Amino acid sequence: MGGLGFYQPAMAMIGLQFHYAVLAMFTRAALLHGMNTRVFVVYRQAIATLALAPFALSCKSRRESFKTSLGLRNLSLLFITSLIGVTANQNAYFEGLHLSSSTVTTAMSNLIPALTFVLATIFGLEKIDVRSLRSLAKIAGTVLCVGGAITMALLKGQKLLNMQFLPSKQAFGLQGDHWLLGCAFLLTSSITWSFWMIMQVPVSSSCPDHVLSTFWMCLMAAIEAAIFTLVVDKDSQAWNLNSTLEYSSCLYAGIGIAVSVFIQSWTISKRGPLFCAMFNPLCTVITAMVAATFLHEELYVGSLIGALAVISGLYIVLWGKAEEVEGIKQEAQLNSTDQNDQINCKTDLEEALLSHVSESKIIP
Repeated sequence: MGGLGFYQPAMAMIGLQFHYAVLAMFTRAALLHGMNTRVFVVYRQAIATLALAPFALSCKSRRESFKTSLGLRNLSLLFITSLIGVTANQNAYFEGLHLSSSTVTTAMSNLIPALTFVLATIFGLEKIDVRSLRSLAKIAGTVLCVGGAITMALLKGQKLLNMQFLPSKQAFGLQGDHWLLGCAFLLTSSITWSFWMIMQVPVSSSCPDHVLSTFWMCLMAAIEAAIFTLVVDKDSQAWNLNSTLEYSSCLYAGIGIAVSVFIQSWTISKRGPLFCAMFNPLCTVITAMVAATFLHEELYVGSLIGALAVISGLYIVLWGKAEEVEGIKQEAQLNSTDQNDQINCKTDLEEALLSHVSESKIIP
């Protein structure tokens, strides 16, 4: 099976899901202790920019690409992508995290593949064939994902767990009356992140170096988020970090962006994007178990049913997409085989003609 190297991509993705789960719980704890969500986004993006700067400008080729990527069209494209896909996304995500729970937040993120499929279809990047089983699977999975998200937002039901391992319930807080608003923010976050993924097609063509494009987007997002925060929050005290928890969460979240970019890029290069997406639901399971056990987050029947629907829909969409990718690969292999056959035939013909020409030159 290739030894340890065969399992390294899976191990990397499992570790990354633990990171996402810790990030959701760690950040929510800091937000419930009084940290401003908009200020947190600014600090997070600024730290991410500083963390990526040495890698983005570390080699000569990247420094040259840095200069060539300063064109008006490229900067405009990166600006729009960072404004919607990073600034709006992060503000909506962490506001939703604050108002709902870490478990619901990680579960709602599983909507992203389905929403990306919808947007890709609208923009003409995905084709739907009602006679194709894989197209029907993608449609059914998308409907199931959206239905699961609505169930999580509107249907709570009875509590499943009510464990209390912490001395005080107020340490991390319980779900309040803003649950529905939090789910609306999380849905907005998923839509904007799906937009970010769609925009990677033109961004990658204009700036093929993903580390460099990520650096640009983090830098622009930090500036955009700072302007947004200054306009919305007039109180200068909101910028103060008042505890070690708040400092640590900003540092962990900022550096986490840089680390996750490298891990995902490496894993995608080894196994492809679908392999990475398959691990997303694992974050939901980890977060639900840890949050319900140690952070006293309440787990409801509606949340469980909705999460299972979202996860099931995700895998159905990914199955449909995987079948499509497999078909594209087989078609590419057939085309490659045909091209090789044509090249071989051409080579054999040329060799025969050259041999004939050589003989005619040698023999008078």
